[in-house]
This record gives sequence, structure tokens and C-alpha cells, in this order.
Amino acid sequence: MQKRSRKNTIFSFLFLALSLISDICLAREQVNKGEDPIAGVWDPTKYISVDEVQAGMDAYCLTCYSGTKVEKFGLEVLDVIRNANPRTGPGSKDVILVLGTDERFIHTGPVGGCSGSPVYIGGRLAGALAFAWTFSKDPIYGVTPIKEMLRVGLDTAGRGDTQPVHQVGFTFDLSKPIDLAEIYKQIVVERSPEKTDSTGLVMLPCPLIVSGLPAHACEELNALSEPFGLVAVTGGDSGNDNSEATAKAKLVPGASLAVPYLTGDITMTAIGAVTEVVDDKIYGFGHWLLGYGDIDLPMATAKIHAVVSNLLRSFKVGSQLEIIGALRQDESTAVYGQIGAEAKMIPLTIRIDRYNDTQQRIYNCRIAKNQVITPTYLGAVVAGAALMQGDLPPHHMIEYRVSLGIDGFEPITYDNMSTDIGMKNVALESASVVALLMNNPYKQVDIESLDFDIHIKPSSILAHIWSATVSDTKVKPGEQIEVEVVVESFLGAKKKYEFRLTIPDNLQAGKYQLVVCGSNDYEGFLRKAVPYRFVAQNLTTMIEAIKKILQMKQDALYCLLVLPPAGITVEQAELPDLSATKSLILQDAARALRTQAYPHWLEESVQTGTIVADKRTIQITVEK
Repeated sequence: MQKRSRKNTIFSFLFLALSLISDICLAREQVNKGEDPIAGVWDPTKYISVDEVQAGMDAYCLTCYSGTKVEKFGLEVLDVIRNANPRTGPGSKDVILVLGTDERFIHTGPVGGCSGSPVYIGGRLAGALAFAWTFSKDPIYGVTPIKEMLRVGLDTAGRGDTQPVHQVGFTFDLSKPIDLAEIYKQIVVERSPEKTDSTGLVMLPCPLIVSGLPAHACEELNALSEPFGLVAVTGGDSGNDNSEATAKAKLVPGASLAVPYLTGDITMTAIGAVTEVVDDKIYGFGHWLLGYGDIDLPMATAKIHAVVSNLLRSFKVGSQLEIIGALRQDESTAVYGQIGAEAKMIPLTIRIDRYNDTQQRIYNCRIAKNQVITPTYLGAVVAGAALMQGDLPPHHMIEYRVSLGIDGFEPITYDNMSTDIGMKNVALESASVVALLMNNPYKQVDIESLDFDIHIKPSSILAHIWSATVSDTKVKPGEQIEVEVVVESFLGAKKKYEFRLTIPDNLQAGKYQLVVCGSNDYEGFLRKAVPYRFVAQNLTTMIEAIKKILQMKQDALYCLLVLPPAGITVEQAELPDLSATKSLILQDAARALRTQAYPHWLEESVQTGTIVADKRTIQITVEK
């Protein structure tokens, strides 16, 4: 029986793939012949074109205001706007304006989550609710014509309106040393939100329903979601809902269409509506979701718990039910999915040990494998899980171990700690590294797992250097310098550390800098002295650079004696003992390879269990 089941599954997937390939080939053949690719699916007895629509016509839409029940809502056609330019992406589009006449529509006004609700005029499908005016008192909607929606997923040759609404993924400048803070700023801080005003026709914001995270985490998720036209809403999880209506929920016109970004113990689900079903193909939303063409995201049924009437914008609160397919295309006029297809997701495990919790909390989830969604939301989800038992006190420390499984490479694993800055470091590092891996220009990276182990304690480990002294500021080559450093912890006692550095026998007489510092200043020193160690030339060197950054111990105290440069580095190859004559030849400007003089320094370090926030510099004189 199991073998027969497996064979049936394989045949089903082969059938789906062949069906999709057949559709694409047919569409391309029609384009090559100068035909409209939509001609093969357009049925004038089933669909009504914009040219047939006139003001004053009666209409209705199908949507879900409660549970999984699809209901009919009366509408009146106000007019057709030709060459409208709603903020949905490139290209002018025709928009049908309709006014809701149902008392429920009148009460709520335009509702986020109705995106994709099919509109019928004279019994024929005209399109989908997709746009509205912010602060609109009346339930006036803009409707995306069904003809434009049915084009999604067909060949796009010669179509000027199918360009990505957003840039696909992120682009990072890898000619410079990798800087995780700058990457985080680009993916989280600098993304421009959709502008909202009361005069522009904008797409209906889809609610992004969040469960399993504290309410204040939704505020951060909302800021991350705005650029994609989503509004994060605290909701629930219907995973244990075994009601008959829930079990029978199907993706039919007017039914709620869920797109799960995150599943498991924590969930995040974007909700819209199904517009049309053609065989195993689903069309919905009436506008873009992420806005960049090819896509691979789960597609699920959903139920609505309530419609919240809001002065700014009313919205649906719902939750996903069963994943039954995958979205395959995301264009300015609609999303397109296929029933039976399976989207790739990444296992995500978060373990939290908190000082004020009686047990370890383990969150087992799966996050969408997407070069935008995964890095954008990962850090906020991990941080939110750590704050489920409340905010952190002003003074705290976090110890964390992270492991990122990557196909074809050893896992990127690192242990570190932070103090008094909340979950900032954990979120920054995880989001930036995943963004870099999934958007690198060298090779597609398959992230197989994300694992976080986080321990939170209610005490600060911040420290500063109380004093730094040397046995003698004047030394001779071959002699040893003894360095004594006293570190004072926050609200704690002072602790002494000793370093011994031997002056090289061949060191020329002169003045030199001895630096005592914590990990941040040490990393800054390396970035200035040996920047090539953090520059990516290919995927392998990029991963090596990432590991160098992540595996620097935050609780280390460093003692450095900076020496004159000697030798040379060629790209990332270090030749510290190369003679001056040969080094000069390699530094010839006519050579294409990047070179620099190799910097020398003496280094000792010790782990203190504290994070030293400052540095001290002492001038050492080497005599003949």
C-alpha cells in the first residue's frame, strides 16, 4: 500500500509539472504567433470585460466575514477609470470602481483581507476587490479586471506591465569588507514603507496574522511588513480547530486565501481571498504580495475570526488551516498558485532559557525559504520568542549559540554573548548572515536549518578598563613588556589581568602603540589593518569571512603592540616574510591583483566573562 501511495504521489506531481509546462509552452506559442496568451482561457460567457462595464450596473462580490463561510455582498458599479495608476507597480491599468451596498460593508468601510474577493456583474466574473482610499468613510473599492489577473503565470514576453514591482531580493556591495551592521540596516531599517495618504488609490493592505509572539513584537513586525503592503495583526492559531466547517474548507472563489510565512509554535500568515479557480490553478489578491514574479510560498485555506472595524482601515483577523498548495507567481495584478504543489520551508528551532521562567521554552517552526521573507522576519521572530515572558530588565546578559545548516558546507556555528542591548545582536547577526547567504552573487545557497539556543540572565556584564600600565615604557629589542590591566565590571569588583609581550630582536628603534581593548575595538583594528580578511571573492571566502566575524569572542580582552608593516598581501594571501625587493615587484601598479603591505603586530588575549566597552593606548619607546 505504501509503495502504491508513493507512486500515486509521484504521478500527481509529474502531472502537475507537465500541466504547467504545457500551459507555458502554449502561451509562448501564442505570443510567437502574435496572439494574446489569454485567448485560450478567456470565456466571454463566464467573464465580463471592462469594455462591457457601465456605471449604475448592479454587482456583488463573494467574501468571507466569519469562519469559512463564503457570503454574497451587494455592490453598485460607480464607473471605470481608464489608465489608472494605483500604487501597485509599473504600468497603467483600468480599474472598475464599485460601492458596497451591503450593511456590513457600509459599517466597516474598505476591509484589509478582502483583496481578491471576486466581483460579479450580470452573473459574470469582472475581477477582484484590490484597492481603496485610506480613511475612506464609504466602502468604495477599486477592482482589478479579471482579464489582467488571468495573464499572471502565462508567458510575459512583450508585456510591459509584468516587471517586478520590487527588486528581487537584496544586493550587497561585496567589494568592501563584510559589515553585518550595514547589511542589517539595509534589509530592516532602510526599506521604504508604502506611503499612505487619503487621496491616493492604494492597494488594500493584507493582514499578516501573528500568533505565538508578544503583542509588542507585532509592532516591530508591522514596521518590517509595511514596505510589502502588509499590516501585522495579533491573532490566533486554528491548528487544533477540528470543526466540520473547518475540515471542509476549500479554495473556492471568495474563500479566504492564506499564505503562511511561518508555521508551527509561532505563526505568521498573510490573508487575502481567492478570485478564480481554473482546474488546479488559483488566482487571488488582485495585486502583488511581495511583488517580484517567480515565487515559492505555501498556500493554505483559512478561517476568519472577526472583521475589526477601524477608523484608519478595517481588517480581517483570521488564521491558516491546511496547506494545500504553493504560490508560483506574484505580479502586479494578482498572485497565482497551484493546488498540490509543495513550497520549500526551513526548519527553525528556538530554545529559550530565562531567569524568570521555570522551564526551557522550545519553539519548533518552519519559515518560508525566500530570499526576502526569511532574513526580513527571522531576527524579529527570534527576538520575539525570547521576550514571551516579558521585557528584559535594563541590566541583563544574553548568551547564545547559533547554528545555520547549509547544504554543501559545514554548518556556520558560533557562541557569543551581549549585555544591556536586548536581542539586538542576535537579531542583527542572524538576519544579516541569512540575507547575505540567500542573496549572494556567487551561487544559490540552500539553507537547511536554523537553530538558536538562548540563555538570559538578569545581570549586566558590561565593564570598562580601570587602568592599564606597563612595566617600562622604554625597552630594547629582545626584552619583555609586562602589561597589567585592571577591569572594573558594572556594579562589580575590579579584576586584574596580565599580559607579556616580547619585543622582536630585529625591531628598529622608535615609538610604537600598545593598545588594550575589548572585542568591538579589536574588530575595528582588524578591519583597518587586514580588511581583505573580511572581503568575499567567492562563496567559500564569503562564508569564511562570516565565520571570522561571528566567532570573535565578545568577552575577550586584547593586548596589541602595533609594529611596522613588512612583507605583502596579495588578494587574501599573506606573505609576511617576503623580502622588500620582491614585495616591491608585486606592488607594481601594472598588476591586476590587489596588494598591500602586510601589517605586523603582537597580540595576546584573555576571556574575562565581561564585555569591555573601551580601550587604552600606551606609547612604547624601543631604544637601540
